[in-house]
Amino acid sequence: MSTLLLGAGLVVMPGVALAATPAPKGFRDWMAGCDNLKSCAALSVPSDAVDTTAYLRLERPAGADGAVKLVLRLRGEWQKPPLAVALKLDGAAFPAGGKAMPVTADSDLASVTFQPAEIAAFIEAARKATKLQVTAPGLSAEVSLSGAVAALLWIDEQQGRLNTASALIRKGSATNVPPAPAAPVIVAKPASGSLSEKDGKTLTAALRKQIAQRDPDQCEDGEMTTKLDTAWPLDTRRSLVALTCSLGAYNASNAFWIVENGAVATAKPVNFTWNDESEKNVLVNGAFDPRTGRIDYFAKGRGIGDCGATGGYAWTGNGFALTSFSMMGECRGIGSDDWITLFQSEVRTAK
Repeated sequence: MSTLLLGAGLVVMPGVALAATPAPKGFRDWMAGCDNLKSCAALSVPSDAVDTTAYLRLERPAGADGAVKLVLRLRGEWQKPPLAVALKLDGAAFPAGGKAMPVTADSDLASVTFQPAEIAAFIEAARKATKLQVTAPGLSAEVSLSGAVAALLWIDEQQGRLNTASALIRKGSATNVPPAPAAPVIVAKPASGSLSEKDGKTLTAALRKQIAQRDPDQCEDGEMTTKLDTAWPLDTRRSLVALTCSLGAYNASNAFWIVENGAVATAKPVNFTWNDESEKNVLVNGAFDPRTGRIDYFAKGRGIGDCGATGGYAWTGNGFALTSFSMMGECRGIGSDDWITLFQSEVRTAK
């Protein structure tokens, strides 16, 4: 069993333990994280049990020219989202002059995007301010700034910006900011070969029987889980088999195996890096696309999908390589697009 933990929030699910992997770092009411390219993001953690969920997300790529982006997200049960909002920092109008900030909306999510001058003014004000207040007709919300400066200072440190002109918090005169690392290139190999539906069902049934003999407790053996077992050809010799080992209201736990020439006795569990050591071949809501050779998964911490982990792997012809990973350990209404990214890559398709 795996655990995702940040601050007071807790998400428990199989197949996404992060014992040996990077994880976001908590700073009071904020969190921050950086990926393998030193691209970093900081998020305020919204209050729980409020009518309108409000949070700030700042992101910045590595390198001297890495531009800062800052957005305010609002999620509420409105029929019509606000067209503009008024902002205050500890009661003082922001930006100076109190102009309304325009809002863009998509369904129940509204966004306010800050311009470069507004971002600079906000970061400076955040050194002393304790909260951002958001108001509009029929709407009020607050964002805590406790921990914001520490989170941004940590990002400066990770990106090598401390005491440089481009630092967010601890500025200096230096200009020697390290460049962003190159993105790893993963060459995904689409599946080849063929496997009929009948042969696929025979293969999954045989593997399930074999796994049950090895360890009866490893995979639940029920009518519903068995129906979801799937097999795909990887090439003329090897097949990928996914056994559904547990099934819940919004999560299905899938164990992936590679079977060569139909010999289930020598089936090898897939080694998904950045995964639980005891469940290296298990993904939650994992789905393989043979046309691209890629597996994507989305492990939900709860039904609305506002916490958990999401990522992907690509078949390289030798194994499955990690292509992306993001997570959110706080179940507070933050959509997966805003989660902290901890790994990214450039994925190319083999010709």
